[in-house]
Formats: sequence, structure tokens, C-alpha cells
Amino acid sequence: MGKARRLTEAEWKAALAELPEWSVEEDKWLVRKAMFPTFPTAIEYVRQVADVAEADDHHPFIAIDYRKVTLKLTTWHAGGLTELDLASARAYEALLQQRLA
Repeated sequence: MGKARRLTEAEWKAALAELPEWSVEEDKWLVRKAMFPTFPTAIEYVRQVADVAEADDHHPFIAIDYRKVTLKLTTWHAGGLTELDLASARAYEALLQQRLA
């Protein structure tokens, strides 16, 4: 994976328009919290996220609190948000929407 360019605040704010359930914390974390109907469905979603993250070699911070899953993305070597984080968020959101449909 090549070195990704850190996005400007204007760039990541514009990108949030297509990811309305996501937010930015501390100007460096792209964050999504989702509630699932059961613990097993939350774990299955996390397994799917793990598969995508491994294939992309870009891994999120994942917290599981019973039925609530929190994903946090950042690109460490860039010191903040990059297109890698946005691409991952789009993929994780698509998985989530399939699961909730």
C-alpha cells in the first residue's frame, strides 16, 4: 500500500454528505456506531468487516458492546483521514445496509 495523502477538513466534510451515519471525531477518526438486533448478528457483521479490512490491508478499530458495534477509521502514517478511510467506510456501510435491509 502506498502512502496516502491526508484529506483536508473541507474534503472529509464533503465526503460525509454521502456517509450521513458517520461522523468525525478529533479531526482524525471516521466513526460509525450501529445497533444490531442480537449479539450474533453484531458479531457476524464484524466478521464481514474483518474480511474486507484484511483484503484491503486497512484495519479499523472495532469495539463491540453486546449489540452495539463501533468502527473507527484513521490512517496512522498520514496522521489522519485519507481516501483509504473513506473507501473502507463506504464498504462497511454497504455491508451494514445489506444486513439491515
